[in-house]
This record gives sequence, structure tokens and C-alpha cells, in this order.
Amino acid sequence: MSANVQKNRMTRRVLAAAAGLATMGALVAAMPAGAQDRGHGHGHGHGHGHGHKPRTVDVQLLSFNDLHGNLEPPAGSAGNVSETQPDGTVKAIPAGGVEYLATSLRTARKGNPYSVTAAGGDMVGASPLLSGLFHDEPTIEALNKLDLDVTAVGNHEFDEGATELARLQNGGCHPVEGCYEKGKKFKGADFPYLAANVTKEKTGKPLLKPYTVWKKNGVKIGFIGVTLEGTPDIVTANGVKGLKFHDEVETINKYARELDRKGVKSIVALIHEGGAPASTSYNYDCDSPGAGDGISGPIVDIAKGITPKVDALVTGHTHQAYVCTVPDPSGKPRMVTSASSFGKLYTDTTLTYDRRTNDIVRTSVKSANHIVTRDQPKAADMTSLIGRWNKLAAPIANKPQGWISADINGRGSTALEKPLGNVIADAQLEGLAPADKGGAEVAFMNPGGIRADLVHKASGSEGDGVVTYGEAFTVQPFTNMMNVVDLTGAQLVAALQQQVSGSNEASPKILQISRGLTYTLDLKKTGAARVVTDSIKLNGEAIDPARTYRVAMNEFLAGGGDGFPALGQGTNKLVGASDLDVFNAYLAAHSSATAPLAPPATDRITVVQ
Repeated sequence: MSANVQKNRMTRRVLAAAAGLATMGALVAAMPAGAQDRGHGHGHGHGHGHGHKPRTVDVQLLSFNDLHGNLEPPAGSAGNVSETQPDGTVKAIPAGGVEYLATSLRTARKGNPYSVTAAGGDMVGASPLLSGLFHDEPTIEALNKLDLDVTAVGNHEFDEGATELARLQNGGCHPVEGCYEKGKKFKGADFPYLAANVTKEKTGKPLLKPYTVWKKNGVKIGFIGVTLEGTPDIVTANGVKGLKFHDEVETINKYARELDRKGVKSIVALIHEGGAPASTSYNYDCDSPGAGDGISGPIVDIAKGITPKVDALVTGHTHQAYVCTVPDPSGKPRMVTSASSFGKLYTDTTLTYDRRTNDIVRTSVKSANHIVTRDQPKAADMTSLIGRWNKLAAPIANKPQGWISADINGRGSTALEKPLGNVIADAQLEGLAPADKGGAEVAFMNPGGIRADLVHKASGSEGDGVVTYGEAFTVQPFTNMMNVVDLTGAQLVAALQQQVSGSNEASPKILQISRGLTYTLDLKKTGAARVVTDSIKLNGEAIDPARTYRVAMNEFLAGGGDGFPALGQGTNKLVGASDLDVFNAYLAAHSSATAPLAPPATDRITVVQ
């Protein structure tokens, strides 16, 4: 969920791979398409016919969040949805992929003349190679075909900065790389991106539209979109340069009042912030009354503070699945939903619209999450889109980087110490340990930067166990430059404590650590005390608070990102190769077809629960 991004990531990558992508055609001068006001929705279906209109009409709200450019079905455990069975056991069901998401949404719309489709942010960013290599143009094109009506921005929409976000909205070819297909200019999103709580520092004006109004046959529903106020803490400084991020509740309440004054009484908030339900099963009853049941996390307080004028909340960011009610400030229950991530689920919410009051009858709001199963027909237009872009990506994507003997789980692992996290940290240490490369003694990797698993089963024609460039890229899509810095032992200890304290106390972010570093994490304690300081050892020796250590990490962490200010205090910085380059070099050095890399042991952090 964290973003750790380098402003020149795409430029570096495409320049390095220019030879392989010669087929993309000549650079074409980009002319920005005019931004249009597109607040009228797609109006799927045919209305209720002529004559007397009934007082109420059911509006179908379809929603999803955190797609992250996953056009193809996500591989391995990251592509599974947990479902609790009638006997209490939990089953993993493969889900996702836009070919199936399109079919699911189109099927759901049938028989619903009033249907609107909305998203909760992070549609792009941290994307697999198929989308990321082309600055996420393929994903915007897919969302247009999906008939998305509106989305909030998420933190990842800022990965490449405000100018690139504006291009995704308005169209025009990339300013450096031009157009990817000869004779075709990128058209941009035909749905509005909403960013109500993001303003330009110089003018104080909103960066994008704060809200839009969907209309059909006199039915009007306002959508307000916000990202989390903490976006600057989880995106590199360059991505949010010149922007200010405001309080989610204050912003939504302000624009709800404005919509209300304009006669728009039915309002949905799209919020790129979320929570954690007590169960990871998508069909968990979030409103169960048992002890420890329900939902926790930032969205609970946000929901409790948002004006009763708002009728439903579509959320995201935490990649969780939930359909919950949280009381509004007047004490009335209000629906709060999230559809996991990567297009694996969609939410179907029924909003009963009263034509006399122009408002939603809140007591009749119903909602449920549905799995985007892979046993339904694929949408032919999405299959064609994926094939077209895959052809352009193939010269780079299919190049083998190494071999593995079994799945090495990263994103799909629920453990605090992840097998793939260890591989990545070891790769960074090895790549930056030589004196001329920085002399690193230890390496740290942020868990949110690991975007997928390394999966043994072949994704294409490469064969089982082969790790392609495309697969490695999907794990580490940010192309962050590696940094090696001086940190004191005291600062190292402080950084480990910041995993479970400060801004990370409520939702710990456990750094993935290179071999040689060991310590105990006691989850029975609270805050910084969870890190047992006298257990921290490097190569068997206690950390000396006064000694200086050379520490390797990506530039996002080295900037203090993800709530690690201690890591931002490093001095004597040396900039190395990109994280993806050191990862691929490690795979090449430690694996072959006859001796593939095995999943490493996870014995560096001793967890006491």
C-alpha cells in the first residue's frame, strides 16, 4: 500500500530498453485533450418506461478499488480471495483480471436501468509491467471500456506527480516517450478523477474536480472523492511537490454542504482510506456483534465524522474486503464498503432514491461484495486490449532473469517476515556491500514496496520456475534508486522501534531485513517496547549505539518515508543502481535452470504473540 517512487523511473527504464521497444513507432508531438465536464454517467439500461413514475427508484452502485493496473489476473496467492464456507473452513478462490471484471460488471448491470460504477482510488501505480511500462495508459483505456463513471484519486495516482496525473485525465502522449502506437494518441480518462482534498500550494485551488453529479431521468447522485490526508508520507516528495493534502472529513463535509445547496441531496463519498475487518474472508459479516468483531482502522473515525448528508462510503487503500455499517454523527448506521484489491471483488450496493425528497432512503441501503471469478467468459474487448499491449511489452517482459524452485511469497504472505522480503533485502545488501558500491553492512526493505509474489508456475511460454523481467518488475515496479547511508546504532534501533510506534503504532510496518540482522518482536507489549532492544544483533554482535553502520535501502525509505524518520537522518549518502537492477542481478547470480533459488528460511525476526 505504501508508495516508494522515483520521478525518473519510467525514463530510465525505457531508455535502457529502447532497443527492445523500437516497434513502438516514432515519437509523436502530444497535444493535451481538453478537460470535459463528464458528470452524467453512462445510464445503463432503459429507464422505467412512460406514464406515472413511482416515488422511489433503485439505483445500483457498482464499486471497486486498488486495481493498481492489474489487467491480467494477479498470480499466486496475491490473486486469491478468502471465502468462509458453511462449515467454518476458509477456501482460497482465484479471482481478478479485467477480462473477468468487465464480464462481472456487465452481467451485474443487466436488468438495472439505473446503474453507476465508481472506484475508490489507486486505479494505477505500482502496476505490473504490462501497464507500468506504458505509464498506465493501458489501464486507463481498460477503465474507459469498463464504463467507469467516476473515481477518487489514491496515493498511487501521485507516483509520477501532478502533471502526469493531469495527462492521465486529459490525454495526450507522454512528454518524454511520446506515443506508444503509431497513429494513436492517448485519449485520457473519459471518467472524472476526483481530488477534493488536494489543492495547489501556490493558488489554494483544487488540483482536480472535487465532485461530480451523476444524472439520469431526473435522478441525481453527487460523488465527492478524496485521498488520504497522509499521502505525502507514503509518496516520494517529488510526486506531491507543490500540493497540499487536507483533512478528509472537513473536505467531504464542506463539499456535501455545497452539493446540498445545489439541490443534490443524494451523496456518495469515495475515500482512498480504509480499515481492517476482524476477518480477511470477503463474506465475513462485518456487523457481527461478537467481541473483537467488526472493523478497525482510520476509516472508522472518518466515517463517524462525515455529515449525515452523505449516504454511503466507498473506501480503499488497505486492500481489505468489507461491507460494514458505521454510525454517522447522528447515530444512524451508514454503509462503508471496500472490495479488496487488484479487481478481485466488486461491491454491488442498492441505493433507493426518493424522487420527492431527492434523497437516498438510508434504511433500505443494501450492499454485498462479489468475487470476480475466473470461471466466467472473458470479455473479448479486454482480451484484445491485453494482447495488443503485451505484444509491445514482449521484447522486455519475456527476458528470463533467474529460476526458483517453488513460490516465494511476498505480497501474498501474511507473515511479518516474508520469504520474498528476505530475498529482496539480501539482494540489496549483496549489491551494495562492495566498498565501491557503498560498503553496506545491512539492508532494509519496506513491506509495502513488495507488490507481488514470485510464482513458480509459468505466466506465459517461459516454463515453470523461470522468473521473467516482467515478473520481477511486478514485484518491484517503482524502480527506486538504492541508497547507502551512515546511521548510528542508536538510529538503527530507533528505526526498528518506529515499525511499531509513532504513525505505525496502530498498523505496524515491519521492515524486511537482510541476513545477519536478528531481533525479537514482542507483540504482547505496546508501542516501541514491542522491539526487544537487547535482542538486536548484527552478525551475532549487539548493536553499538555509538558506532556508525553503512545501511542500504531504497530512496523512499532513505527519505524517511512510511513513518521512518530515523532512516531519513542518514549521512554520507551514496546512490547505487535501482532496486530492480540489484534484484535481477541477485536472481542471476544465485540461480540457474539446474540449481534454482529456493524460498529462504524466515528466522530473522522472532515474533512473540
